[in-house]
Parts: sequence; structure tokens; C-alpha cells
Amino acid sequence: MQPHANANANANARDEFSTALLAELRSRIPAGRVLTNGPEYAKALALFNAAVDVRPSVIVRCATTADVQAGIRASRNHGVPLSVRGGGHDFWGRAFRPGGLVLDLTDMRGVQVDIGRRVATVGGGALSSDVVSAAERVGLTAVTGTAGAVGMVGLTLGGGYGPLIGQFGLAADNLLGAEVVLADGSRVNTDAEHHPDLFWALRGGGGNFGVVTSARVRLHPVPTVVSGTILYPIAQSADILANLGGILQDCPDELTVDVGFLPGPDGKPTVYVAPTWSGDIEVGNAENGPVRALARLGTPVLADVGPVARSSALAATDAMFPPGRMGAIRTRTVQTISGSIATVLDRAAREFTSPFSAIVWHQFHGAAARLPLGSAAFGRREPHLMVELISLWEDRESQDNAGGGEGRSPHLRWLEQLHAALEPFSLPGGYVNFLGPETPEQVAESYGPNTERLLAVKAAVDPDSVFAATPLPSATAGVADKPRSAG
Repeated sequence: MQPHANANANANARDEFSTALLAELRSRIPAGRVLTNGPEYAKALALFNAAVDVRPSVIVRCATTADVQAGIRASRNHGVPLSVRGGGHDFWGRAFRPGGLVLDLTDMRGVQVDIGRRVATVGGGALSSDVVSAAERVGLTAVTGTAGAVGMVGLTLGGGYGPLIGQFGLAADNLLGAEVVLADGSRVNTDAEHHPDLFWALRGGGGNFGVVTSARVRLHPVPTVVSGTILYPIAQSADILANLGGILQDCPDELTVDVGFLPGPDGKPTVYVAPTWSGDIEVGNAENGPVRALARLGTPVLADVGPVARSSALAATDAMFPPGRMGAIRTRTVQTISGSIATVLDRAAREFTSPFSAIVWHQFHGAAARLPLGSAAFGRREPHLMVELISLWEDRESQDNAGGGEGRSPHLRWLEQLHAALEPFSLPGGYVNFLGPETPEQVAESYGPNTERLLAVKAAVDPDSVFAATPLPSATAGVADKPRSAG
């Protein structure tokens, strides 16, 4: 057969395959919610990270659990790669797979609050801001991260560091149950008593076990916190970070402090201190209290701290990191910000290649650190700091030169150099919501002694690896959790 005949035959096969896939989907889901092109398809391609350039074959705008089931079965019947979109904040764009079928849950954003039980039932596509706003209206709040635009379910499945971690634990620690559609299209309800192994894996193991179409999360009577932003000139960073080291180690559960480096209002890097007090408001807001003391570590260029609704605090972070920029992320885990680590971070901040990049570390302490390591899949329970390394830029030329070697963009070179410089001072593994294929050694060590059980659950519920929302270790992983030098 001639080459052009082979090409025609392949094209015909693809057309027949596409026709059959779409026919099956549209026989079970309204045709207007099965998108392959046009304005609605283009709109659905927009993710937080504009550097992602992946085109799936079909996007299914799911409105019900039945839609999710139909989408999974169609993808299996026709051998199409499957992915799930919640909030769309993953830096690697794993909501999409090339030529794949996307289960888009962004229309499944409902939140129902049971005031008496202090529980919210959350749709699979609900954003953190949706949940916090609904709870706030009745004097409650949910454990989330620092940003409101992040998907609540995706955050929770990967762990969920956040400003209430000392008082109430990770977002994953506040998951009470979930409705999950498995790889064969069946639906199960899981909690501590029903399918307990699956429930265990969902709390920190990522979205690798099925599609969570709804989740039940614990709520808390803390709609208002004392929070805000304190910025110090980078010239003061050595003293600020030295003083903060002891403060973070001795924080009461009610106080969680994010610290890092951000470009300031004039574009110059600053030391960023963002406290959140979730205890008694009068104590947290007192002039001689633990929160306002953080504004007296040096001479700040900004100290805007006071009582604020949690929804407002989330919105402030969203404003700092709007969608549509190009970017990449890495993460490290350290025991403390010692002199050596502080020096590495200070130098990197002075070398920011973009006015939008940031370095932020998040506390893990208090309630989160008191749970046994095996209580959920999340792989680390001793107090530590999770360091978030964020490179963001807007110049398209840098994106076009984002290949390997000398052609790599300056923004990516800065990120990789900083990630490598922190390695000697870091604990094994990392935060799975921020890990990608570039760091297999961190993936292998992220779950520690929980690895074997996690992989056994994966083999039981998804033996064909249909779901790959965040990276999992290989079956040979399970590296001993030996701390490296803390610097």
C-alpha cells in the first residue's frame, strides 16, 4: 500500500473512532455539554497556568454523577486517556491529557451546609471560596488553603496546607466522606466505616483512585480571623528570618504564619509575613498579642493586620496570583529556616527574574502534627515547613524559549537552580500537589511508610491506572525517611 493510502486509512479510522465515541457520549449526556470545538470548547481550555498547551479531544461538562459515570465508561470503551478538571490550578495542567477526554466538573459547584452537624457537602467542582462563603453565612468556616480559586476537592485529596492547619489540621484531615466514581464506572460512598481503605487513600493520596463527585467536610465556628500582610525590606531579611525561626517553632495552635519573599509595591523583593490567628479575636488583635508582634520584628514597609472574614483573606491571595500568567512550580520540605537555608532563599529572592514570582513557606504544626502518620495517606506528620517555589511570568518570548539546555527561559533556570540549591537541606519527598514528572526522586519518597498501603489501594480500585491526577511512587518505592542536614 502506498504512503498516502496508509494516511487515508489512518484518518478514516480516527474519524470512525471519534464518531463512535461522540455518539456514545451524546446518547447519555446532552449534546451541548459534549464539547469538541467552538467558543465553549475554547473557553473550557483556560487554566490557571497559561503555559499549559494541551488540547484534549473532547470536554464533557458534567452536571451529575451519572454524567461522570457515562464519561468514564466511554473513555474506557474507546481507549481514550481520561482526566478530571476541578479548579484547574495544577501547574502541570493535568486536568487535560493530549487527545483525551476531560470530565469537567466546573458546573458541579454546589455547597450544602448542615449547621447542626457542622458539615458541608461539596460538589466535585466547588472552589475553596464557594465552600468558605457558604459556611460563613451561618457563622462557620472550612479548612482550605490560602487561595479561594483553588478547587476544594483537589486541594483536600492532596493534603491541603493552609492558615488553619495548627488549629484544625490539613484539609484532608477534615474530610468526612465522599461519593466516588471508580474506574469501572461504579459509584461508591466512602467514609471511615464504608470502604475504609479507599477513604484512607483519599486523604492525601491525590485524585488517583476515582472521581470525587461530592465530598463531606467538617466545618468550624471561626468565620473571622485576625490576618493580613506584613512586608519588610529585603535588607532586613537576615534579622527577620532569624527571629521568625523561634516564633514558628513555638507557635500556639491558633497562630499559623506563612513567610516568604514577594516583590513589593516598588518591584523590589520584600520579606513577606502573613499571620492567621484563628482563636479568640480579642487576643489575636491585641496590641501586645502574638499577631501584632510580628509587625515589630523590624521596620515594615507595610503592616496591614486585623480582624477579617476568611473569604476576604482568600480573595486577597487570589488578587496577588491571578489566572492567565505563565508559570512553573517546585517544592521542598525543611525542618526550619536555618541560617544556611535563609541565605539560599534570600539570594534567590534578590535574583527574581520576574515581578510575579514568589517563595513562600507554609507551617505544618499543631493539630496536623499530632495525628499518627498512618492515620491517612498523607506522608509526613512531624512539624516542618513546606516551601513553595513559584516562577510566574507574562512575557511570551520566555515561554517560547522554555525548552531544555541553554535555550531554557531565565525564569525556569532560576526555579531549577533554587530547587537544586535547597536539596542538601531538605527532608526526603515533598508535597504531592506541587510535584510533577521533573522530580521523580521526590515522588518516590513522598509517602514514606504509607507507600505500600497506598499502592495496594491503587491496585485494588484502579488496576489499569485510569486516573493520574498527581504522581504516585512506583511499586519499588518506600525509601526510608532519613532527614538530611537542616543546615
